[in-house]
Amino acid sequence: MCGGLPLAIVTMAGHVACNPNKSKDEWLKDCKSLFPELGKVKGKDGGKKRTQEEVGKIVSHCYNDMPAEIKTCSLYLSIFSKGHRISRKRLTRRWIAEGFVSEKQGLTVEDVAETYFNHLIRRKIILPVDHSSNGKVKYCIVHDMVLEHIVAKASEENFITVVGGNWLMPPPSSKVRRLSLQGTDSKRAKDIEKMNLSHVRSLTMFGSLNNQLSSHSFKFGIVQVLDLEGCMGFKQHHTTEICKMLLLKYLSLRATDIKSLPDRIGKLVNLETLDIRETNVLELPKEVCQLEQLVNILGGNKRTRKALKLPGELNKKKKMKGLRILSGIEITAGSVDLHHLTELRKLAIYKLVTMGDDSSFEELRSSIEYLGGYSLHTLIIGDESSKFINSLDDLSSPPIFLIALELSGKMVKLPRWIRQLSALNKLTLPITALRTDNLRQLSDLEELFSLTFSFTAQNYDAETLTILSENKLHSRGQIKVPEAGFKSLKLLRFSAPLLPLLSFPKKAMPELERLELRFNLLEGLFGVENLEKLKEVHLTLDDKTRQAVTKKIAGEMENAAKKTKAKAPRIILET
Repeated sequence: MCGGLPLAIVTMAGHVACNPNKSKDEWLKDCKSLFPELGKVKGKDGGKKRTQEEVGKIVSHCYNDMPAEIKTCSLYLSIFSKGHRISRKRLTRRWIAEGFVSEKQGLTVEDVAETYFNHLIRRKIILPVDHSSNGKVKYCIVHDMVLEHIVAKASEENFITVVGGNWLMPPPSSKVRRLSLQGTDSKRAKDIEKMNLSHVRSLTMFGSLNNQLSSHSFKFGIVQVLDLEGCMGFKQHHTTEICKMLLLKYLSLRATDIKSLPDRIGKLVNLETLDIRETNVLELPKEVCQLEQLVNILGGNKRTRKALKLPGELNKKKKMKGLRILSGIEITAGSVDLHHLTELRKLAIYKLVTMGDDSSFEELRSSIEYLGGYSLHTLIIGDESSKFINSLDDLSSPPIFLIALELSGKMVKLPRWIRQLSALNKLTLPITALRTDNLRQLSDLEELFSLTFSFTAQNYDAETLTILSENKLHSRGQIKVPEAGFKSLKLLRFSAPLLPLLSFPKKAMPELERLELRFNLLEGLFGVENLEKLKEVHLTLDDKTRQAVTKKIAGEMENAAKKTKAKAPRIILET
C-alpha cells in the first residue's frame, strides 16, 4: 500500500503500533478507504509507486487517528523551523505552560507530558536524533513532509501563525494566538506590524531580536509563553517589556546575551518556568522569591560549570515551596536551607563555596537527607574542594529514591549507602572513584542503565595522579570489571586525560551496548570481545596530534572482536 516509500511505511507502522487491537478486516477497510483504486505504475519491488499527494494522504490518515490531546500537542511542533532539533524537555515544558497537559490517574503533569511525547515517538510523528545517558530521547526532529502537513493544519485552525522560515503561510484572517518568528526581512517585519497581536498568548523567536520586532512591537500583555532561546541583540527595553507580561508562565532566555535580570521580575507572579541557562546571568535578584508559582529554575552552564547564585531570601522566608527543579546553582556553605522545598525532584549544584571546616555544609547535608524522603529523584553535586562529597558517607538517612546521581570532585571511597539505591538508573562519578572494589559494589545496582566516570579539568594535578596510581595498585595494576552483575547496564563512559588499564572478563556487563572513551592517553583496554551485546565503541582522543594512536587502538579492538563474535561492534572515531 505504501509503495515502498520509507516515510509512508514508517508513518503507517506507527499507526499500526498504536492500534494493536484492530482486526485484519478493519485494516483492510482502512486500506480501501485510503486507496480504493490501486496505483497504475508498478515499482521495482512489485508494489505501487505513490505520488507525494498520496503519501500526504497516508500522513493525514495517521494524524486523524490520534487522540484529540495528542493532536493538539503535535500541532505545536509547527512552532519550530524545518530541520530544527527539538529538545524533549523544552517541548514538554511548553505544553504544560500552554495548558495542553493536566494531571491524570495519579500522574504529575510532567509524567503525562512524557507519555504524550512518547506517543508521538511511537506514532513516528517525531523521530529521535539524540538520546540522554538515561536512555530517554533528548532531541527529536520532524520529517519535512510530516511537518508540512502539521503546519498546514495549524494554519487552517489558526492554531499557530508562522512568519519567515521555510513556509509561506497566508496572513491570519483573525486574531493571532501563537506566533513563531523564524527569521524575517524588512518586508515581513512590516507585515507583522499590520497583524492584530493583542491576543498573542505564545511568542517564539529565532535569530536576532532587533531584526524581527521593533521596540514598540515587543508588547504582548497576555502572553503566557515567551521563548527567546538563542536570540541575540538583547536590550534594556526588552527586559522592561518582559516584566510587564503579568500572565507569563514560561520564560526562556537560554543562550541569549542577557546579562542580568531586573528587580521587576518579581511582578511575574504567574511564572512557572524560568530558563536562563548558558547566559551571563550569575545571580537571581531577591524579588524572584516573590514568585510563588515557580516550578522550574534552570540556570548556570553545565559545560563550563558556571553557576547561578540564589538570593538569601530563599532561605530566610521559606519561599517558592512548589519548586520541582532547581538546577545549575551555587551554594555557599551555611547559607542555604532547602528543607521547605519538599516538592523538589531535581537539585543540581554546579558549585560549592566552602567556608573553612567540614561542618560548614551541615545545613545542606541535612536538607538532602530530608528531601530524599520526599520527591527528590535527581541529585547533582559539583565540589571542587571535595570536602562535601566525601562527607556524604555520614548521611544517616540517604536519599534511597534517587534515579540519577552525579558527583564530581575527588572521591575515592563511595558512600556506603550507594548500594541501597535500588531505583538508580544513571550514575556519574569522578575518575578518582574508578577502582575494582567500587565497580564490585556498583555491580549490584540492578536498575543501573548508564555509568560514567569523568574528570572535568584539562589536566591532572599531582594529587589526582597519585590517587589513580594507588587505585591500580589495589588490583594488580589494572581496573577489572567484575564477572557478574550490572544486569541492566547499557552505556558505559570514561572521560579523562589519562585512563588506566581496563579489563573486561567473560560474562562481564551482559547487556552493555555502547562503550565511550574520551582521553589523551589510554594505558590499555582488554577483553572488549567479551562484551556479548556490545554494538558501538566511541573513541575520542582530545590530543589531536596523536590520532594514529586512536586508530591503532580501534584496529586492535576490531580484530579481537572479530575473532570471537559473529558480528563485531562498530568502532567510531570521534573528532
